[in-house]
Amino acid sequence: MRGPAVALTLAAVLLAVPAAQDQLPRPTFRTEANYVRVDVFPTRDGAAVADLTATDFEVFEDKAPQKIEQFERVVIRAAGSGEGRPEPNTVAESRRAIQDPRARVFVLFLDPTHVEQGTSRTISQTLVNVLNRLIGPDDYVGVMVPPMKLSDVTFARRTVAIENLLRRDWWGKRDSILPADEVEDQYVYCYQSTAPAIGQEMILRHREQQTFDALEDLVVSIRNLREERKAVLAITDGWLIYRPNSTLVRPLVDDKGNPTMPAPGNAPIGIDPRSGRLSTADPNNLAEAALRKCEIDRQALSMLDHDARLRTIIEEANRSNTSFYPVDPRGLVVFDEGIVPSAQVGPPSANPTLRPEVETSRLRAREDGLRRLAEGTDGTAVIGTNMIREALRRVVEDLNSYYLLGYYSTGKLDGRFHSISVRVKRPGVSVRARRGYQALREADIARAVPPTAAAPALSGEAAIAAAASSAVSKIVNSVRDLPLRVHVTAGWRAGADGRPQAAFWTVGEVVDRIPGSDLEATLTTATGEIVASARGRIAPGTTSAMVVVVPAEGVQAGDYVIRVRSQSPAGNETVSMPVTLPAASQPSGVVFIRRGPSTGNKEMPTADLRFRRSERLRVEVPVTADVAAARLLDRTGKLLAVPVAAATRTDADGVRWATGELLLAPLAPADYVVEISVSGMRTMAAFRVVQ
Repeated sequence: MRGPAVALTLAAVLLAVPAAQDQLPRPTFRTEANYVRVDVFPTRDGAAVADLTATDFEVFEDKAPQKIEQFERVVIRAAGSGEGRPEPNTVAESRRAIQDPRARVFVLFLDPTHVEQGTSRTISQTLVNVLNRLIGPDDYVGVMVPPMKLSDVTFARRTVAIENLLRRDWWGKRDSILPADEVEDQYVYCYQSTAPAIGQEMILRHREQQTFDALEDLVVSIRNLREERKAVLAITDGWLIYRPNSTLVRPLVDDKGNPTMPAPGNAPIGIDPRSGRLSTADPNNLAEAALRKCEIDRQALSMLDHDARLRTIIEEANRSNTSFYPVDPRGLVVFDEGIVPSAQVGPPSANPTLRPEVETSRLRAREDGLRRLAEGTDGTAVIGTNMIREALRRVVEDLNSYYLLGYYSTGKLDGRFHSISVRVKRPGVSVRARRGYQALREADIARAVPPTAAAPALSGEAAIAAAASSAVSKIVNSVRDLPLRVHVTAGWRAGADGRPQAAFWTVGEVVDRIPGSDLEATLTTATGEIVASARGRIAPGTTSAMVVVVPAEGVQAGDYVIRVRSQSPAGNETVSMPVTLPAASQPSGVVFIRRGPSTGNKEMPTADLRFRRSERLRVEVPVTADVAAARLLDRTGKLLAVPVAAATRTDADGVRWATGELLLAPLAPADYVVEISVSGMRTMAAFRVVQ
């Protein structure tokens, strides 16, 4: 992203001080698997109610009454310098610090491509004042901007760095005359002379997609931080909530009816004279290759359905007990666009002028989206007002005190989402509380680890739907544009003596076809002790390679970390990711293989789980028995009438694989799941079709 970097990060925890009156002694909150904590915000006429007791509350889970075991009123300490308290020095320390159930966690989400430059400057001082009022000496606050991931956010107490950032940088980019990134540069190049309006909408859709990618990663990943409520202060003008638009892919022709752009399909395969290898890039016509890529993106962007995606984000936010407080920093506005249009392609006069009714419709869409996000997650939207400071003060007061309830659930440990409702017996009191939680499973408790994407022993459509949804939720980071992607499959193969031997099939994938790249994969324990390593190479003209890391015999099942480093003339990248080695003979994850025009019609392992309809996909699971069946499901677990060819093969090194292979041509852009069944065990492999 061009302009000042906004990737400096800090995130937030408030340590609370309980009130002395009408309260039991400060309890020690237990953490049995069925123990649930609920933070409750009761108000009357918009003001917090501070004199309630445990007997005033009723808690229901899935409409069944629950017995309140522990009760506390939490009052936040006033803001201060925070001096004298140790600052977390590592990400791990900051993650541990926010586990206090009486703490509050905040993330400041800045949306640069949906905030104007001047507005970002004027709102900064207001935000600084609010942070000084909101964030106390024990608080942790974090900044996140697209296309960051939550794993990039470091948690700390002091807000000085954030204040310096907000006061120094004009971080808004919505009305900048320069493209915000290389993708926008490419769209300007492709369409400025033939169809500037199409180029402009593609840029706007690309920006909204980046923001929604970041929001989805935030609500999915933040669930693992802690169970208690998290608050996200989102600074954005809002979004147009793009839906599929068939007119965006209309043919572009000149006055004589001749096409002005190449066909949007994959480029023809030829021989690269420089290497003698098959290639889809014509070295003598790079301009046409760029135009073809733009046309492929045009088809993909025309199919965006952000209305459905916003619903998914709200659902995931509720599962992770996260509330959004969106703030439109423009205040009260009449027009959605300025004199200079956002994301202009070519001169301003070449871009469409919005009619008044379109301006009104766009403003309404942005406001409605922010209201939906706030109301759907028990937050508050600050929109359509010039009194932003006063509105944010109400947000501060809303978060300054609450009640913390605890109960032992009578529900099952089934890995499903359980709804929660809280009532107050006193008349006239309104209550806001978390809407539910994701239960653990018996298998998770036995392993003493959080729920994973591995499917449980399934029986029934509801369990299959839950497993499919869980698998889809894990692909967020695998469908984003990153310099280096990594995908790991852990399992077992037959050793020289016939006994099971652990193996980690690690795929490293780079963005561009570069003149070769060396890969080094290192397996360590959770404490950083090196267990094994292996090397591989991405061949020139390709983008990925698989490295198999085989530790010494005797390695135990458990949690490990794979660190992959790529070295190439284009630079070095390093990615670390956790991986769980299952019990002997059991797999964890799958290997994805793609084949199509983009790979020279050769099979290629991939860590990018986005696939085109022109490709063939094969998923592979290391097993010890023959494959029973393979089938395709949608993201909700419903069976689709698209055949998946199931097979079993054994490699020369003794590894046995259960495979499922299918053509993607019949599929519309969406998320899907391949289910492979082997000896009563089901493995779910989620992927995304993009065009």
